[in-house]
Amino acid sequence: MAEHGAHLTAASASDDRPSIFEVVAQDSLMSAVRPALQHVVKVLAESNPGRYGFLWHWFDEIYTLLDLLLQQHFLSRCSASFSENFYGLKRIAVGDNKGLHQLASAGLPKKQHWKSLLLLVLIPYLKTKLEKLVSSLREEDEYSIHPPSSSWKRFYRAFLAAYPFVNMAWEGWFLSQQLCYILGKAQNHSPLLGLAGVRLVRLTAEDIQALEQKLAVGTASQQPAHSIKEQVQSAVKKALGGVALSLSTGLSVGVFFLQFLDWWYSSENQETIKSLTALPTPPPPVHLDYSTGSPLLPKLKTVCPLCRKIRANDTVLSTSGFVFCYRCVYTYVKSHQRCPITGYATELQHLVKLYSPES
Repeated sequence: MAEHGAHLTAASASDDRPSIFEVVAQDSLMSAVRPALQHVVKVLAESNPGRYGFLWHWFDEIYTLLDLLLQQHFLSRCSASFSENFYGLKRIAVGDNKGLHQLASAGLPKKQHWKSLLLLVLIPYLKTKLEKLVSSLREEDEYSIHPPSSSWKRFYRAFLAAYPFVNMAWEGWFLSQQLCYILGKAQNHSPLLGLAGVRLVRLTAEDIQALEQKLAVGTASQQPAHSIKEQVQSAVKKALGGVALSLSTGLSVGVFFLQFLDWWYSSENQETIKSLTALPTPPPPVHLDYSTGSPLLPKLKTVCPLCRKIRANDTVLSTSGFVFCYRCVYTYVKSHQRCPITGYATELQHLVKLYSPES
């Protein structure tokens, strides 16, 4: 029985088909990169909102652009994504008998190349945006931002009710594909590879040698461009190649650090982290002007700093500690992603409602 299980999850040395552990490991690598970079950007934005706040506000778009350059670089040079190349894998076209004998340095056919690039970059971006939209709609539904009789509220309530089932079907699709791959009933562990018309195989010694030769030849044979158009194209190509190479080198060096961050912030270690990093409540920001004529804070403590009226439905920002009306601070944070008083980077999840015995 143990031998049968080992046969299901590991491939033989002569088999080009990677094991389930290899393909799942390369998937988890890229899923660990995004949260780690997001945490770094969040720390920068909170330390200096004026200078780095835009990185946090446009993080999804900036990350997608860098991911596009990185994946394009590896697909064109190695016939694989960054994580696939890191684990010694390459993509070949499904149904291509010459694919097994074609070196990774030759690249994918144009159709499979652009399909792979689109699915590698666009699907994670759309999934992230959809999750943020669902989270925002749930916040609005919980606190009744829209009138109860509005058609918009009925629509997004139906959307919120259907989303868990759609997400479950999506995840079930991937899980069933992985089970079929383990049992040898499918060529790919992921449906996205099938949609791109490719499958994963291991790199051979000839592939590695060809990739090293291609890198050496590309560095040595750089001919000077004659026309202005050729010079501009060459400069743009070098700049994009340099950015992609820097990203790939940096990620290759820091991949173990990213795995450590993923382990450090895992749910199993949260209690240990809290005990080690527990700090006293910080004092209020020293740069604020608390004089009587201050335009930031009202004189009365029961007045909202935004609408300058008596607070209704008191809500505190956990990032700064200041209290506002819920509607005022919800609208402000949703538009600006920062505290209106301190400028600290803030999200809707940092809103905390306050309840008093009288209410």
